[in-house]
Amino acid sequence: MKLSGGVEAALHCCVVLTAAAEPVPATRLAELHGVSATYLAKQLQALSRAGLVQSAQGKSGGYVLTRSPEEITVLDVVEAVEGPQPTFVCTEIRQRGPMATPPEKCTAPCAITRTMMAADRAWRAALREVTIADLGRMVGEDYEGDVLGRLGKWLSAASS
Repeated sequence: MKLSGGVEAALHCCVVLTAAAEPVPATRLAELHGVSATYLAKQLQALSRAGLVQSAQGKSGGYVLTRSPEEITVLDVVEAVEGPQPTFVCTEIRQRGPMATPPEKCTAPCAITRTMMAADRAWRAALREVTIADLGRMVGEDYEGDVLGRLGKWLSAASS
């Protein structure tokens, strides 16, 4: 399975928003992450459509999380960007070719489909267990000092 880079950008933005005291403009988030504002706007729109962030208009406008970071899971963000569809789609390949199994004999999913669907459920369960708050704590542990505090100061310096 391969996720788009949009998932990475969206997750980083959500973690950054936990450090912000005020709404953060998309251009500031794009600058922070070294990506184009147009590219990041698409990810923020996906997060907004999913109800995970909202934009505030006006002079101090920008993006904020709609819920506490403890209430937003990594799976919420992944599904906002990539959609909720399963990672594996069975096309009933067993019903094709010279040794095709007749459709009436294919009343239950095959072993391959069962295995792939179980893996998808396990993957989603693992992502459902990690929140944006958890990611924020882990990011804090990855660096010396108060990285989220420094990030919050950097973000607020732009609006001063």
